[in-house]
Amino acid sequence: MAPLNIPFLNKDSKLPGGMTHPTWIVLDVTGPYPERNPSNPIAALLSRTETLEALEARIEKLSDAEWLHGVLVKISEFTASPAAAHAIRGMLGRLSQRKRVVAFLPQLTMTALIAASGAGEIAAPESADVLLGGFGLEQTYLGEFLKKHGIEFENLRIREYKAALTRFSQDHMDDANREQLQAYIDGLEAAWADDLAAARGVEREVAQTWLTGDLTSAQGALEAGLITKVAYEDELVGPGTRPLAAVIDLLMPRKFGSPKAGKVAVVPVIGTIVTGKSRNNALPLPLLGGPMAGSDTVVAALKRAKEDKDTRAIVLYVNSGGGSALASDLMWREVSTSEKPVVVVMGEYAASGGYYVATHAKHIVASPYTLTGSIGVVSGKPILQAFNARQGLNPERVGRDRALMYSSSRPYSDEERQHVERGILEVYDRFTSRVAEGRRLSKAQVNDLGRGRIWSGHDALERGLVDELGDLRTGIERACEFAGLPYDAPVYTATPKNAGPLPEFVQEAGRAAQVNVWPFGRERVLTWFDQEVKVR
Repeated sequence: MAPLNIPFLNKDSKLPGGMTHPTWIVLDVTGPYPERNPSNPIAALLSRTETLEALEARIEKLSDAEWLHGVLVKISEFTASPAAAHAIRGMLGRLSQRKRVVAFLPQLTMTALIAASGAGEIAAPESADVLLGGFGLEQTYLGEFLKKHGIEFENLRIREYKAALTRFSQDHMDDANREQLQAYIDGLEAAWADDLAAARGVEREVAQTWLTGDLTSAQGALEAGLITKVAYEDELVGPGTRPLAAVIDLLMPRKFGSPKAGKVAVVPVIGTIVTGKSRNNALPLPLLGGPMAGSDTVVAALKRAKEDKDTRAIVLYVNSGGGSALASDLMWREVSTSEKPVVVVMGEYAASGGYYVATHAKHIVASPYTLTGSIGVVSGKPILQAFNARQGLNPERVGRDRALMYSSSRPYSDEERQHVERGILEVYDRFTSRVAEGRRLSKAQVNDLGRGRIWSGHDALERGLVDELGDLRTGIERACEFAGLPYDAPVYTATPKNAGPLPEFVQEAGRAAQVNVWPFGRERVLTWFDQEVKVR
């Protein structure tokens, strides 16, 4: 993590007393850029990943530095999601209002250009990699592979767009899933064209030609109007020095206003939603491995923020494809009963249960690149009947079949399947009712938007599923407005009471050695979007 470099642009100028100081500074932007530091102090200390929160604090320091004329932003090996890139775009756009900002891109990629579009100028070397093929994704279906090995999947879902578990139960992408994924990509490309058109001062139709114009070189990108200059970094950067006081100031934490006037709590919901405490799952599967947002932890954090007399508003930051229907409803309850304004900010994902928890917030902010919606329900189980027979395994039953209906040793009976379908219909009705009430829509409208269908944030805004396009900063500003606080009000991450960092950290280390194939325990009814949609 080294966001500030020594080289500077242009000539030196003089401070009073003759001190030499730089007029430009170089800011490296590289890596995945998660939204916030871990709330656990030890985990935050050990984290080596630059966050959007830290980057924004640094950029605000640069914006306030009176001695600084401009910033060269080097965006290289950039692996952040489009939603994170859009947040960086906003940061650079605000910086550009006070300083001259030049973005330097060795690789002209879709996401790097989203981030760079906040700068007033975009430069690339003559040899830049140009990778502007639009957005696309590829998913591997395992149904036939698993069947060859004696494993099948029961997949009961509401409704046709609810694609959770289809990778395991089918051998191909069905028409409904292909339709919704194509619409999602179309929404991303529309948002990309809007961002780049605004940055370059052209119509959206012109920006769309950059995706279809077969650009292969930096010179071609310059001639098309996508970038403003072809140059190497050493042609932009010159020698310089910087005053010690300025360096120290840049490394100091952001200064907030007085907490006596009130503060804003941020409660994260990151990863698959499960009952119990938040934890990490070591299973290396998309949207199953990694962080898991436990209802006990999130509910306790919300309660603490609601009870804290100095907290005036709450921001619920959601980056989740959902999960347990029960856990999602428990989180929703705390949001819906809050007397303090709750603003939901959506990250890369806020789908299914990740949307459920947001329905009764006072205000919902999404990135245009957020994957949201997926208002639907799914249930299922793996069937190992043929696998067991091949391997000489022979499960024997004693007692009631209903007690063992979720066992993987055999498929559901017709009666059991009807029982499960009745249960998921009830959950779907509850889900759509929550959306209708919270978003002030009719049940019929919600069903048209639902049926498991995903939407980009860009399209969700048009359909009334979210209120505004923006990022975490936008959400915090709205929370401040609702609470009557200044924008510099203190912001903190709310954690449950008596959640000491060392015991939790030790527990995480112990859990890291465990692999949970089914992360939802006894729960089988899910508001879950299990596809990892990584566009490139």
